[in-house]
Amino acid sequence: QVQLVESGGGLVQPGGSLRLSCAASGFTFSNYPMRWFRQAPGKEREFVASITSTDGSRDYADSVKGRFTISRDNAKNSVDLQMNSLKPEDTAVYRCNFLRWGLNYWGQGTQVTVSS
Repeated sequence: QVQLVESGGGLVQPGGSLRLSCAASGFTFSNYPMRWFRQAPGKEREFVASITSTDGSRDYADSVKGRFTISRDNAKNSVDLQMNSLKPEDTAVYRCNFLRWGLNYWGQGTQVTVSS
């Protein structure tokens, strides 16, 4: 059974940092690109970052470039999102994701709130 479990969210002041983690199980993690998405209240879900399964190439939304870093550890079946210089507009539920055979798999999400 595929499982994605996010952790690491919380309340942080503007300019602060958080590190999110996504623990994966039930599939061959190293075979799949992984992605992070987020959704703020009243807004559509948006892509945040992705990392390939092979060479570790990364892609980021323009809104987080230079502030967020995605990484993966295939030995631990985990994908992380290091978030620095956080802004109030980064407040959202963050979820990890992968696509297999045309089907999207999602974790339950972790709340990130950036507020003073």
